[in-house]
This record gives sequence, structure tokens and C-alpha cells, in this order.
Amino acid sequence: MTEEIHNPVKLVESVVMSLVDDPDAVEIVSREEELTVIIEVKVAPDDTGKIIGRQGRVVRALRTLARASSSYIGGPHVEVEILD
Repeated sequence: MTEEIHNPVKLVESVVMSLVDDPDAVEIVSREEELTVIIEVKVAPDDTGKIIGRQGRVVRALRTLARASSSYIGGPHVEVEILD
């Protein structure tokens, strides 16, 4: 578990997998742009609402966790995007 806490991509993957009903449909890709790591999350259409949450609270918390995880290890800025 400690490895997941210090790796933003694994942390996002772990949280997303625990929230969705169809974990087989989850696709997480990370890419780097300049000084930023962008984590793209794609889930089944029925699970999109669970990842976004009411008024975006879940995705906002997920972004906060990913940024905190990266800053803890002195890593780059992290952005989390939910794809359709």
C-alpha cells in the first residue's frame, strides 16, 4: 500500500477501481507534458457519475490526493482528467 501512496498513477488507479462497478472497463494512462503529469481516466459510461460525484466532489478529491502524493515525493505537478 505504501508504494501506491507515493505513486500518483497507482493511487488514482486504486481509488478508481474501488469506486466503479465494472473494474475491467477502467483504463488509466499517464503522459507527461513539460513539467506536468496528466493522468487520464476512462471508465464504463455507467460508472462516470461515480467517478465525478455530486457537484464534482469525488473527482476533486481524487485530484487532491494525486497532487498530494506527487508533492510528497517532490514529483511534478499532476492533473487528473476524466475521459468520455
